Amino acid sequence: MRSDAKARKARPGEKDYKLTDEKGRFLLVHSNGSKLWQHKYRFAGKESKASYGAYPEVSIKEARNKRDETRALLRDGKNPRVEKLRQVASAGVASEHTFESLAREWHDLQSERWTDRHSGNVLRSLERDVFPMLGAVPPADITAPLVLVCLRQVEGRHAIETARRIRQRISMVFVYGISLGLLSEDPAATVKPAMKPMRSKGRQPAVTEIVELRELIEKVESSPAYPVTILASRFLALTAQRPGTVRHARWEDMLNISLDDDAPAPSAIWHIPADEMKLTRDRKEDVANDHIVPLVPEAVAVLRAVRGLSGRAALVCPGQRHTHRPLSENAIDYLYNRVGWHGRHVPHGWRALFSTIMNERRREDRAVIDMMLAHVPKDKVEAAYNRAEHMTRRREIAMEWAGCCSRTRGQLKP
Repeated sequence: MRSDAKARKARPGEKDYKLTDEKGRFLLVHSNGSKLWQHKYRFAGKESKASYGAYPEVSIKEARNKRDETRALLRDGKNPRVEKLRQVASAGVASEHTFESLAREWHDLQSERWTDRHSGNVLRSLERDVFPMLGAVPPADITAPLVLVCLRQVEGRHAIETARRIRQRISMVFVYGISLGLLSEDPAATVKPAMKPMRSKGRQPAVTEIVELRELIEKVESSPAYPVTILASRFLALTAQRPGTVRHARWEDMLNISLDDDAPAPSAIWHIPADEMKLTRDRKEDVANDHIVPLVPEAVAVLRAVRGLSGRAALVCPGQRHTHRPLSENAIDYLYNRVGWHGRHVPHGWRALFSTIMNERRREDRAVIDMMLAHVPKDKVEAAYNRAEHMTRRREIAMEWAGCCSRTRGQLKP
């Protein structure tokens, strides 16, 4: 990239991309249209990255000068990151950060201890709900009322829990800035009492009778919604897995199935890697905690129907706008609200319903039912044993549950 014109004319794409310059510096063009100067370098054998601000606030010439300063420090055997912090702390240099550049720096630092999935979720939430309003603003100029206006937009979608998670992430960015000596206060910390209250904890709304279950399925599958959302709801009901796990399901984990024809798949399974499960980090890193879900014919029918809609996307349930991203975390919940079930049933409620009904029908199989819900046994020996055992009984329970979920006691209509 030799000219300012090329940087100026760079247009956002579906994914972030780089316009490279020489000696490690590049312009990162984000899918939301923002452009950020960055410089990749190595110090003491480890790769690191410096951020020089947003374009066009920081010109191509300024960014090159900053890169040269970084390279000069490296030649002298100095760590550029440490030197920058030292300068800020000693001289009180005004920050050149925008909120977006500071947030991305914080995110890069935290990503080393997060799973890839969680890291992606955090960044997407900031890009979707925070950067459009606060991204270009210097962090020191952001006030509590401005943060609250941003969060009110999220609350306006009835995404109360999402709004609270986003407030926490904004707050952590400010705390990071305070620790660097760039900021003196966290305006996001003071807005929490002004936010809408969370739904009271305890049992989440869920239908309790099979007749209600079938009525909900009838309403959902007769609605004019995005077809993938409808099919994701059916797959969620049939498998009784966590909504987030269904949203992030990948085709490569659907095993023993031919998705391009109608051949029977009596041994079909969904193999969920441990790092996709709701587990502690140490458990996520142990393949012994992978979760196996038997897929009954009704679930296989859902997968084949989705395959015809989503094509060759890696995700089973891609979003409507971007096939490389999963359905919105609120998509199924909004669907239930639109068909008149607000406050009566939530996506997570399928797990409670499955547990209630199947434990009533199969009292002797309580441990197997818990296993199907991926409840973690306290005994590690028991956990290893459960992973490989009882598949025949689990498939029988899944078949019986599918019969409960069938509105016509027949096959799913495409």
